[in-house]
Amino acid sequence: MVEAAPPLVLVHGLWDTPRVFNPLIRHLDGRRQPILIPHLPHGIGQVPLERLAEQLAAYLTTHVGTEQPIDLLGFSMGGVIARIWLQWLGGHRRTRRFISLGSPQQGTLNALACPPWLLPGIADMGRGSSLLRRLNQDSRALQQLECVSVYTPFDLIVTPGWQAALPWGRREELLVWTHDQLLRSPLALERLGKELLRR
Repeated sequence: MVEAAPPLVLVHGLWDTPRVFNPLIRHLDGRRQPILIPHLPHGIGQVPLERLAEQLAAYLTTHVGTEQPIDLLGFSMGGVIARIWLQWLGGHRRTRRFISLGSPQQGTLNALACPPWLLPGIADMGRGSSLLRRLNQDSRALQQLECVSVYTPFDLIVTPGWQAALPWGRREELLVWTHDQLLRSPLALERLGKELLRR
């Protein structure tokens, strides 16, 4: 008997809602269940990412308890939120697989102009930000699970695109033209579907 996959948790990014995952949900066509998609209101970047990670932790405690293993996919800013939960809030102890999709894990040049006092959530994603430095100083928690970074080198949201990768795990480059196409193009959906349906 094939063991059932754990719940799949999808974490959205900046200026997104759970609806951003609709193309992926349609592509999976019920082949991966259950799927949980928390809504994390970010105030257009006014909410620090650590606070959003705490909201993710509370959501998971409410909906799947504290012991249930999960698979985790974070898109864009959602990948950094998920990483905070994994590394600092104990999430690595219950996560089987983490997919970082177009996430500024090494920062994005686009966020450098955002003042931390006004838009701390965006400033957290700037190249060399205090938050990213602290995450990168000790990534041992990530080494306890399977990590996959999927990105496009042509990304104009996470710049440079090839820096949208975790310091640990496999990296996969998708040749799609825009950030949004990482969740919309047939190429991206086919690749993500294979990853998410893998036992």
